[in-house]
Amino acid sequence: MSISRDSLQLMGTRIDLMIDSQDSQKLLAIVSKQLEDYEKRFSANSQISELAQLHAKAGLAPYQISPDLFSLIALGKEHSLVPKSQLNIALGPVIQSWRIGFADARLPTKQTIQKKLALCHPQDILLNTDQSSVFLRKQGMKLDLGGLAKGYISDQIVTFLKTQGVNSAMINLGGNVLVYGKNPQSPSGLWSVGIQNPQASKRGQYLLTLPVKNLSVVTSGSYERRLIHQGQSYHHILDPRTGYPVRSSLVSLTLISPSSLQADLWASRLFGLDKDLILTQINQQKQLEGILIDHNNQITFSKGLHSYVKNLSF
Repeated sequence: MSISRDSLQLMGTRIDLMIDSQDSQKLLAIVSKQLEDYEKRFSANSQISELAQLHAKAGLAPYQISPDLFSLIALGKEHSLVPKSQLNIALGPVIQSWRIGFADARLPTKQTIQKKLALCHPQDILLNTDQSSVFLRKQGMKLDLGGLAKGYISDQIVTFLKTQGVNSAMINLGGNVLVYGKNPQSPSGLWSVGIQNPQASKRGQYLLTLPVKNLSVVTSGSYERRLIHQGQSYHHILDPRTGYPVRSSLVSLTLISPSSLQADLWASRLFGLDKDLILTQINQQKQLEGILIDHNNQITFSKGLHSYVKNLSF
């Protein structure tokens, strides 16, 4: 057994990696390079990423992009167009107007938000599958893949590590956790993934802990990143219809699935909807479970979790 770990600061977040393999150090270096390459293609906050090059062509001409970025945009557009979806990958102009979570975060004017919302229609993302090209119909359009890119990347990294015959692996990409194989440091072989207490002032203070194996745990929470302006607090999850932080009875939504992409997508699609509707949607999906936490720290589980709630650590 050879366990190697690393932490990186990429994509505007911290990424923690663990690999258990005879070639763990070599594989860790390869994965780190893969993550840097993904940032160069997918980042909405880089001026030189492939996504930024697509933005530069908005309203002017179609732009041919790499197959994985094309697939991600196509998937994001599909889920953005679903009725009542809270995901909108075309919301980039509004997100960049707020910049919540960055040093230059600010409160945009109502006029700015309305102007930017006019550029945020996913119908204006025109896809050419044969050429892997995308045409953003209006100048000023910008895509933001934050609602699905982390899940996609996590799945791709772990899929690669499986082909290399690793014993086990863990990637925590800014709160998107995906584990594979047995936890080498646990007698049970299970991994413990903590669900942050939304009311706690510090990270690492958990409301409960999930024992998992070969699963992804993704949490979307309005408590994570905030802008304080003149005593008013604004969180980073924006309503695609209003351009302002979404109003929700929940402060945290955790989704559990074998696919990190599925968990990430559904967390983005559902956060901000009515609690009962969220539960209904989760319960209708195969291999998807959820944990909902409201402003009073009241916890609600999807139906598939009830069978092992007794094993959870509170």
